[in-house]
Amino acid sequence: MKHILIGIAAILFSILFYEQRIGLNLSIFSLATIAILAFYNPKAFKNRYTIIHTILYIATAIVAFMQHSYISIIANCVAFFTLIGAVSEGKTSIYVYWLNGLYTSIAGFFHRNFEVNDDVEKVSLKKDIDIIHLTKLIGIPLVFIVVFILLYKNGNPMFNNLVSKISFEFINVQWILFCVLGYYLFSNISKPIIVESATLADLNTKNELVKPDDVSEEKLKKEKQLGTTLLGLLNLLIVLYIITDIASLIIGEDTSAPTLSSLVHNGIYTLIASIVIAIVIILYFFRGNLNFYTENRTLKNLTFLWIFLNIILIALIAIKNQNYITSFGLTYKRIGVHIYILLTLAGLITTFLKVLNIKNMVFLFRRNTQIAFIVLILMSTINWDQTITAYNLKHANGFDVNYLINLSNRNAILLNDKKDALSISESDKNRISTKYRTYMITLRQRDWQEWSYENFLIEDNNSNSE
Repeated sequence: MKHILIGIAAILFSILFYEQRIGLNLSIFSLATIAILAFYNPKAFKNRYTIIHTILYIATAIVAFMQHSYISIIANCVAFFTLIGAVSEGKTSIYVYWLNGLYTSIAGFFHRNFEVNDDVEKVSLKKDIDIIHLTKLIGIPLVFIVVFILLYKNGNPMFNNLVSKISFEFINVQWILFCVLGYYLFSNISKPIIVESATLADLNTKNELVKPDDVSEEKLKKEKQLGTTLLGLLNLLIVLYIITDIASLIIGEDTSAPTLSSLVHNGIYTLIASIVIAIVIILYFFRGNLNFYTENRTLKNLTFLWIFLNIILIALIAIKNQNYITSFGLTYKRIGVHIYILLTLAGLITTFLKVLNIKNMVFLFRRNTQIAFIVLILMSTINWDQTITAYNLKHANGFDVNYLINLSNRNAILLNDKKDALSISESDKNRISTKYRTYMITLRQRDWQEWSYENFLIEDNNSNSE
């Protein structure tokens, strides 16, 4: 039954993806993956972690069909590995999910069917798999059939004519290889496996720091003095920087694109350097025993103050970036700045929680990878090309029409609807019309495997126009 079900899934895989671009096929593949996993691992799907990641995977499949963007496809692939990892061992960290999911997808068959004998340092086949016998069973009859066909051809002209008329041109070797690939993939993921060393290490690692039995008071006192002095001076420096930055933001009159661009990008470079250094310094001083030192209150307060001041620095960069967007429109780079600011803010908050609750480095890595995964999923739900176009046409004081035209075709319908109301040249209007027509042709030429939500959208429009 197992081989039959995986064989059907393999044929479906080839039908969906052979010579096809990504579209509806990815969503159908996602549902097939969930069906295979649930059928072979029913106990795992009673686990709440598995259920949560199944829902997320289904959501990314729907989003990939709706948005049909690179980021939605990436999010779906990451959710695929996450779900497989959750099925293999649901109580590990999300980055171990990814590791186990990737390992299962690539090497699941070999892991399950080969075993390592540590005593003789030898890799051997497991007993339930007899490859030699299987090879004999297929290879020997095939060789003798070919030999006898060649002999019979020479001995009987009628048999020779019959064999000569047999054509194997209908057999598509590449399509069959796609089936083999699909069978290998579904066979791998049907019973997810773990990277034992990484999984056990993660399961045995808690988020809390453990108080040591032997602590050198003198060493901790010196380290606390160093940290207090350093963080005290850095707090004074960042306060001075923030005051001058706010002043320049209030009295600044030059709002030209180059000036705003310089302000934002220089601010980002400053932010990157200062936040990374800030987190490294904090993690250094609170890496171990100093967390349990009874006289560390001043150092902790200076640390919390510095985190707060860095958050103010983040807010100032966000304001500059938003001013840039308001004046000159939305672009992917400016969206990227806001996303980086969001991730940096998350890093500072988790660092604050690490110091406050006496957590270890693993806590930081676990929480920040979870946050990064959630941000990726949320970002994938938005049609960024259409969002950029709609914002620039409606809210921006000025925008680059060439930039909008050169975006992907996912904004072609919106641009075509708005082109007559825009104060742009006839040449640009013609370019928009050409882009729209090309996109409509592309949508209509898609095979059903490549369909996205917009295929149904244009069908509805055509029905209404008729």
